[in-house]
Amino acid sequence: MNKKFKIFVGFVMASASVLILGACTANADSPGLEYMPDMYRSPAIEPYVDHGEIRGRINEDVKLKQSALTPPAGTIPFYGKDSEAVMLMLPYFRKANVAFRQTHGLYGADLSPKDEYAEAVNDMNPYKLTAENSELMFKKGKELYTAMCQHCHGEKGDGNGPMVVSGAYSGVPNYKDRSALSDGQIFYSIYYGKGAMGSHASLLNKKEIWTLVHYVKKFQNADYGKFDASGNMAVVAAADTTGN
Repeated sequence: MNKKFKIFVGFVMASASVLILGACTANADSPGLEYMPDMYRSPAIEPYVDHGEIRGRINEDVKLKQSALTPPAGTIPFYGKDSEAVMLMLPYFRKANVAFRQTHGLYGADLSPKDEYAEAVNDMNPYKLTAENSELMFKKGKELYTAMCQHCHGEKGDGNGPMVVSGAYSGVPNYKDRSALSDGQIFYSIYYGKGAMGSHASLLNKKEIWTLVHYVKKFQNADYGKFDASGNMAVVAAADTTGN
């Protein structure tokens, strides 16, 4: 039995030595044999693959050339066949003012000489809030708000987020004092930015921003999003006449 155990131990040690030594290489730039490549190679880098090197063949003409490019202006991703969803995700029809080129870095954007923030006062939220979807809507709104807004606007929307309390920023409003802001103006502010806040258009899609608008309206009026037995909302919202 003792002899067999020694043979087994010797076999295990020999196997381990082969595996360890087999992972070594004379190439100083090589990580060696990767037993668990997923631990080393993040899928997040795949869009930036060096197309100059394919299966060991080097194409110097495209080596190190950027492969993940910004889609051409005006192109629209495919959002399915639901007409309401497609209309919701179409490009925003309002433009930022020309001053946003300097104040918010919107160079190269299609800007307007008009104050379209003021014109957005009559824009209503096309993403309808109902008794059936309100719970999910506010749950998603809270997730987005926590990730994107709470650090400045505060958990309760009072403008006392950690960044403000630390002294890094100031002048963040209390939403209760901004109850006159319409759906469209809130959307416009999130999309293009306002004051010290930058544009979130590259961080959130239109559906997510309109979801945030519903969540912010809850800060403005605690009864927003409450429905009676008949499915009527306590805070009556005007009909959407913008076609947005």
